[in-house]
Formats: sequence, structure tokens, C-alpha cells
Amino acid sequence: MTEVLLIVGLLVAVFVGYNIGGATTGPAFGPAVGANVITKLMAAGLMSMFFFVGAITIGPNVVNTLGRELVHDTSIFTLRSNVAVLFFIGGALFIGNYAGVPASTSMTAVGAISALGLATGELDLAVLGEIVVWWVVAPIIGFWVAGVVGRYFYPRINEWVAIEGSRGGREMITVDRSSVVPRLRFGANATRREITGAFVVVGIGCLMAFSSGTSNIANAIAPIYGADVDMLALLGMEASSDEMLYGLDPDMLVLILIGSAAVAVGCFTIARRTLDTLGNDITNLPLTAAIVVAVISSTIVVGLSWIGIPASFVVIATMSIIGLGWGRATRTTTLSEAARGEETRVSVGALTAEAEGEPSPEIGEEEPEDIPRASDLFDPSTTARVILMQNVVPIISTVGAYLTFQFVPIFNF
Repeated sequence: MTEVLLIVGLLVAVFVGYNIGGATTGPAFGPAVGANVITKLMAAGLMSMFFFVGAITIGPNVVNTLGRELVHDTSIFTLRSNVAVLFFIGGALFIGNYAGVPASTSMTAVGAISALGLATGELDLAVLGEIVVWWVVAPIIGFWVAGVVGRYFYPRINEWVAIEGSRGGREMITVDRSSVVPRLRFGANATRREITGAFVVVGIGCLMAFSSGTSNIANAIAPIYGADVDMLALLGMEASSDEMLYGLDPDMLVLILIGSAAVAVGCFTIARRTLDTLGNDITNLPLTAAIVVAVISSTIVVGLSWIGIPASFVVIATMSIIGLGWGRATRTTTLSEAARGEETRVSVGALTAEAEGEPSPEIGEEEPEDIPRASDLFDPSTTARVILMQNVVPIISTVGAYLTFQFVPIFNF
């Protein structure tokens, strides 16, 4: 019976990883795919590769937080409870992916594990409080950093970036496999500046994939790791309890490999839906803005992962977009004018005020009427659906897990 539950638990963990791949590929490579810079297939390959690098390097810090520190007594991570926790994480994420919405995997996982801890009286409120505080502080940091960039640096960055995407409906960067050694090929008539810009967009996507791996691998494997499952014995291998493989606990290393493989499957399959949503449907966000938001958000997520905090990239990125648009719009007013109490009209749509490569007027020289409306930037119906699902998915995971552990007899402790 124990072996059966362990296998079921691993299968559910794989299911969670599969949905993480679907939920995180869109935010990372949606701009590049939407601008016809790379194909969905190439996006999936890059996402899989850099997710694994993030998972194997910084990811163990977050795995320890969720698997060993969020609850007082890790014995509550029984094989039976692990199946339930992972089921609610994966099931909730699947609902979001099916709707084409990349929900917060970190909030979903923390919610399910916290529900187990709360129902058993083993939840470490201090650790949970630290996580929640950072969930509040990190988006605020993203907002203000993006606001400063929007007001003082965005026009210069926008003037440098000129990415039109591919001409003729074909991707700008493709792989030529006609020879023995694959080579990169670029769109017809693409200028050196456009090619450089395309590499920048793809590079930023790789950074986002790396940051996703640092934070999200724990969402798939933390409950099983917390249960001290001997993965090497399961695979017919032997290692002493204190032996390290490549600087990692052997059991954690095996789980990271399994989780990353499952994420890769999700990247190549269900992620196509979220790539469509993030690349085409939700927003006309300029690539310059997408680059700035990705750098700010990914840097914050990697920093939080380094100290073991599971971070929500989706929420941080959303606040960064708002902050960037706010900072860009405030360029219509100088600091001296603001000090005199003159009103500044702000619109997130300010990010579409000029095209990539177009120089921007100096601060105070623009008229508020030149700033587009926010509705020119976001599609209202799609944005409302995304915001709704990003809140519903973690709630489903948390409430469902708590009710299960509190009232279903077979999960009573």
C-alpha cells in the first residue's frame, strides 16, 4: 500500500509540474512569441532548459522553506496527505491553464500546504507571515522601481529598442536543420538592430524561465521532499543519508530532475494556450515595456528565491506594468510643477505613447492628450478574466485542501 501511495504521489507531482510548465511559459515567452520573434516550439525548449538551471541552482532554497519550514512537524507530510496536497495544487493550476490564464503557482502551492498545516495545527505562522509580508512588499518594490524607470529611463530605452518582429508572418529567429550542425536563421530583410533586439527579448525570456525554476520547482516536489521519501531506494540505488550529489541532498536532486522533466512536458503541450493569451489576447504591451517589466520582476523573484521565499511572478509583473505606465505618464509634469500642486493625469496607456525606436520629448514637454487611454493597452474582457482566475485558482487550492484535511475522515491526523 505504501509503494502504491508513493507512486500515486509522484504521478500527482508530475501532474503539478506539467501544469507549472503550462502556467509559466506564457509570461516568460509570450512577448517573444506574440511578436513573431521565435516559434512556440523554440519557446518551449528554452523554457524547459532555463527552468531546470534555476531549479537545480537556487530552487533548493525554496524547496526547504515549503517542505521543511512552513510546518512545525514534517511528519504530517504522509504519502496520503501528499497526494491530496499535490492534487489540489495541480487541479487548481489545471483549471487556470484550461482557461488560458497563467495563475500564481507559488500562491497556489503555499495555500494548499498552509491548509494542511492549519488543519493539523502544525502551521508555522511566523514563516507564513514572512512569506505573506514579502508577497505584499515585493509588488510594491516592483511598482516603484518600474515607476522610476518609466519616468527617467524608459524613453531612452525605448529609443534604443526597435523590434518590429518578423516580416511576412514568419518568425525572426528560426533554426535551420538542413545541415549536420543546426544554425540560426533570421527573418528576411531583418536589420542588425532588429536582430539584436530580438535576441534581447529572447534573453529576457530565458531570465524569466530561470527565475521561474528558482521559485516554482518547490511547488511540485516540496511535499514529497518534506516526507523524507528515499528516492534513491525507490530507484534501486544506494547512498548514505549524509551523502551529497553535486552539492545537493540526493533525494532532492532526483525530485528536481523528475519535476523539471514534468515541467518540460507542460511547456511543449498545454503552454500553447497561455502563450496565446499572453502573446496576443490580453495586451498590446510594447516590447520595450515587456523587457523592462521582465527584468524587474525576474530580478525580484530570483532575489526572493535566494532567501527561500516562494514569490508570485504574476503579481509582481502586473504591479510593475502599472508602475511603468504611471512613471511614463508623469513625464507630462516636471517636479517643480508637481511641487506647485499642478495635477498630473496618469494612464497605463502611456506605454503606447511612442513606437519602439522613436525618441521621446523631455519631461514636461508632452501634453496629457498625447497619452493614450488604458483601454488602448489592455483588452478589458481578457484582462478581467485573467485577474479573476488569478485570484480564484489559489482560493480553490487553499479552501479545497483545508476542507479535505479538516472533515474527510481518511485524512484526519
